[in-house]
Amino acid sequence: ALADGFRRRSKFWNFCSLSGESSMSAVGWPLLMMNLDALTNEDLLRLAVAGDEAAFTALYRRLHRNVYRFALQMSGSRSVAEDVTQEVFLTLVRDGSRFDPERGRLLAFLFGIARNHVLRRSERERLFIQMDETDEGGQANMVLITEGDPLSELTRGEMIARVRAAVLALPAHYREVVVLCDLHEMSYGEAAEVIGCALGTVRSRLHRARAMLIDKLRGANDETTSRAVNPAGCFA
Repeated sequence: ALADGFRRRSKFWNFCSLSGESSMSAVGWPLLMMNLDALTNEDLLRLAVAGDEAAFTALYRRLHRNVYRFALQMSGSRSVAEDVTQEVFLTLVRDGSRFDPERGRLLAFLFGIARNHVLRRSERERLFIQMDETDEGGQANMVLITEGDPLSELTRGEMIARVRAAVLALPAHYREVVVLCDLHEMSYGEAAEVIGCALGTVRSRLHRARAMLIDKLRGANDETTSRAVNPAGCFA
């Protein structure tokens, strides 16, 4: 659906056809003979910037779920996450040449764009919507639920909901380090690149954010559940 949205909305969608000389990439390989799945994200981006629609589509299919999850975890809103994901890849169509592989991974570059869009949305709306119980595609967090034990499933589901609500309640500068480092397992250096701050700032914010999450969870009525939850572990 998002890919179709690009075609409907973007006036920048001006890729070359896959025939004749236009099927040659920036590095001189015939596009029709390439196995796009075998290329790195950076190689796909170079092809896409040169005008290869197939390369851009492959890149989108490879990375859009990561961008969507990041935006969803930051905003708690599916509609915001969908809009932000679309905007991120529209920006990539326009400004993909700005990416510098010497400064980090392409995914971190996309997260930086998504972060800016989410923060702008939150500033306009001043409201984050409670995150649904299921992830993209309607799949519940089955890996976090003990199979065959209804009571454990209910308890675990409640814990997951509390952790998500606690993350969304964090100030944005604490929420983003939790999402980047704990949910997406980025290094402090990569998170610092996304946010645009010093590495030490990421480390100190993450330490403070985890302490805040523990305090919020301990503030719940079910003390047994709160003691059993390790917030960082729930994000792995």
